[in-house]
Formats: sequence, structure tokens, C-alpha cells
Amino acid sequence: MLLRLAGTFLIALALALPALAQPTSSGIEVPGARPATAPRPAPVATARPATAVVPLDRVIAVVNDEALTQYELAEQKRIVLAQMEASHVKPPPTDIFDSQLLERLIIDRALQQFAKDNGVRVDDTVVERTILRIAQENKITPEELKRALDREKVSYAKYREDIRREITVQRLREREVDSKVQVSEAEVDNYLATIDAQAGGETEYQLLHIMVGVPDQAAPEQVEARKRRADEALSLIRSGRDFREIAAQYSDSQDASSGGDLGWRTPARLPMVFVTVLKDMKKGDVSAVLRSPGGFHIVKLTDSRSRNQPTIVEQTHVRHILVRVNETTSESEAKAKIDRIRERIQQGASFVDQARVNSEDASSTKGGDLGWVNPGDTVPEFEQAMGKLKVDELSTPVRSPFGWHLIVVDERRTQDVTQERRREVARQAIRARKSDEQFAEFTRQVRDKAYVEYKSDDK
Repeated sequence: MLLRLAGTFLIALALALPALAQPTSSGIEVPGARPATAPRPAPVATARPATAVVPLDRVIAVVNDEALTQYELAEQKRIVLAQMEASHVKPPPTDIFDSQLLERLIIDRALQQFAKDNGVRVDDTVVERTILRIAQENKITPEELKRALDREKVSYAKYREDIRREITVQRLREREVDSKVQVSEAEVDNYLATIDAQAGGETEYQLLHIMVGVPDQAAPEQVEARKRRADEALSLIRSGRDFREIAAQYSDSQDASSGGDLGWRTPARLPMVFVTVLKDMKKGDVSAVLRSPGGFHIVKLTDSRSRNQPTIVEQTHVRHILVRVNETTSESEAKAKIDRIRERIQQGASFVDQARVNSEDASSTKGGDLGWVNPGDTVPEFEQAMGKLKVDELSTPVRSPFGWHLIVVDERRTQDVTQERRREVARQAIRARKSDEQFAEFTRQVRDKAYVEYKSDDK
């Protein structure tokens, strides 16, 4: 589906493969910063056609105490097949394809249940705001979005629930994984030293990938069987078969339906087992079968490019006050609170003092100071509002995915941030790699702990 929520968890489910970085300002967690995203979201269970005749259904699996039905699998398959056709990727045989899609549904259902049991909730206002943002990013109106869904035979009500599920998993990931990821200055130093030691400086790689997963605590004969499957896939590729077609048929990764496309990755955003072989590969080369804790892998290098360019930017020294919208604070309560704070500041109260008392993020101890912010460091809503402000001007309340902000610009400057940006990019890449590895492990644990019963007549 073209009109998707930007940023989903599914690319990281099968293996610890990094998603895009999670930028921060000056190395601190900034509520105005862009949340982590994944390059090409694989579909979750999709919506029921708005006017379709509902066929007789049957239960094909039970995840804990919830049923998965043949209809859900069929709808998942319908959407994924359309995406594969658009990407010119040949689908795998039906039995393999159905098994892959069913496993995706099971994983999604297990994560949703874990989130519910642990108090992760997403209210209707957040969902509607997200859908509005999706429409804006696609440069269409909400009405045009609904018409596009109608053309795809997807009901708006069910599409809303798909978005709610994706946001739920994002919040679950933020709480269970991202908030616990730490990157030390020594790790940044080591990464940059490695880059400087390379003849060509920092290089980005565009990759295709096949992953044949190995279960935790697998018996030796299971490991050997999975290795034979990876060897078979590599043999077919070397015989001239299209890599994307083999990825769709053999890969257990959630990017299989897109032909295993990982997009552009820096070395810090790849498992070390990939980096070791990529430095000796040329465009078009395919690796041997590689081993990681998650299974066996094959990578194809489709392109590479250098990132050694100076960076001159217009920086903004900015402060903010954040009132979050979450499970404990409703939209109306948060808006009322930010309005009261703004009124106090207009009547002479210090912005710094109000930030220390009221702001709900780590910058509160510094009077809301986010330091010098570069273009692209913050989410669009925050950056657009910040860009319109004069120095020392108080913003009106600004709504972002994190909640309600008040913003003040202290000063602006043009700055060569090449070295600073290198460190920040390195920090983001290391954080993204760690986050994805840990979320992949978290997902495997949730999946392993779920009680899954397959019905006997299921394929």
C-alpha cells in the first residue's frame, strides 16, 4: 500500500538489521527529534474491503487466546502480492508464501498483546493526527486519501486500526528498547577511527539481503538444515536466477516481499559480519553464506557511494517546553496546560523557569535548552514552527507527535559542522544498529513466549 505510516517495526523482526537513525540534538534525547523509521515497511494485517461480501471463515491459528483467521491471511496476501507485482518481484511458491505471511500475522498479534498487557495505549486523536500527517507527506488531502483507500478496496475504519497497531508497536519499541540504548563517546571514537583508517573514508552501501533464520537453542540438525537452505539459495543465485526472486522465496526476513532490499546503509548500521565482506566486494557482487547469531545470510552489493562531503548549515539555538500526550494525559488536558504556561510567560514569567518546572523531557533541567539544532534534527512540525520565529519570540502552542511545545529561539548562526556532524551521524548509526539488534531479540522473545496453536487443516 502506498499510503502507509512512515516508520514501522516489521523490517527488524526477523534479524538484528538496523533501521534508519534516530537523530538527536547535541547528543541528547530530544522530544522534538525525529522518531526512528524503517526504510520500507512491510505490510501488517490489512483492511477488509469496504463493500466486499464476507466469505465463510475459519480459524487457522490461535495466538495465546486470540484467533487468526483464513480471511486475515487472505487479505494480507492480497496486499503483499500487489506490492510485489509493483516491485517486479516474483512471489515464492504458495505454501512457502502462506507460511511467511502467517508468521508475520502471529508476530504482530503477539506484540499487540504484549503492548496491551503492559499498558501501551494509542487514543483516537493520535491516530487521526498520524493519518493527517500521512496525507500531508503524500501531498494529498484527507478526502483524497480516503478515495485512494477506496480504490484499493480498504475501509477507512480498518485502515485506522492498522495505523493504531503500528503506532502501538512504535511506542512499545521506544519504551522497551530505544529508551535503554546507550552510546558511549568511546564507541563513537572507535567508529570514526575505523572510518578514517579506510582508504576511501566513509562509504554507504546499497544492499539486497537474504536471511535464513535459526531458532534460539536450535539443535545441530536444525542448524545444518537451515544452512543447506541458505546454500541452496546461493546456488540458485550463482546459476543466474534473480536475487530478488530468490529472496522472496527463501528469505525469512520481513523485507523478503521487496526482494530483500535494505536500501542505503553505513557500516555502523550493519552487522559486523556484513561489513567484513563488503569492504572487498564490488558493485554486483554476491557474498558467500554468512553466519550470525540470528541465522545465515547472503548479501548483494548493488551500489556504493562516499559520504565525505563538508557540511555547512544554518543552526538554531533553541529552547522548548514540552507537555506530552500519552496514556495518562489526554489531548485536551495537555493543550490546556500548555496554554496556561504560555499565558504565564506572556505575563512576565521566565521561560527558563517555566521549562524547569513544567517541561516533560530531559532538557527541563537546563531550562528547556536543546542547544544548537541542525536542519533535519527535529520533526517537521517542530522545525517548521522554529523556522518562522524571530529571535526571542515566543511561539504559539505547537503540536508534534510527542505532544504540545512552546518554542523560543535564542540565536542563529551559519556553521561548518563537518566534524560535529560526523560524530552525530556515527552516534545515530551506532544507536540504530543497537536498537534494531535489541528489538529483534525482544521480538523473538515475545514470539517464543506466545502460545501458538496451528489448526490441523492449516497449510
